[in-house]
Amino acid sequence: MRIRYQADADLNQKIVTATTRLDSRVDFRTAQAADLAVKSDPEVLKTAAWEGRILVTHDKSTMPDHLTRFIVTQESPGVFIVPRGRRLMEVAEELVLVWVASDSEEWTNRIVYIPL
Repeated sequence: MRIRYQADADLNQKIVTATTRLDSRVDFRTAQAADLAVKSDPEVLKTAAWEGRILVTHDKSTMPDHLTRFIVTQESPGVFIVPRGRRLMEVAEELVLVWVASDSEEWTNRIVYIPL
């Protein structure tokens, strides 16, 4: 199945824009479109899972622990963590490459740091 991304509220939204400009076929929903700004991390994971979207976030401090607890009872499409300060185009190119070269099932219940 084709990968779909969900931006976390803390993600630099320029990453979403750059990714979809590189390839307009990439389905990358903004945090605003999913109303994530008011949700806790577990709720964000639940929203992404419900929609079958890999969560893309800068949150390396709490999201890994939340995902570990989440996957005990539910399946997650995965979480991609983008360290702050990475070059925008480097991140966007990596997300497009992952989108082109893999299926969503390959990332289930995984935390991955982007760029790989």
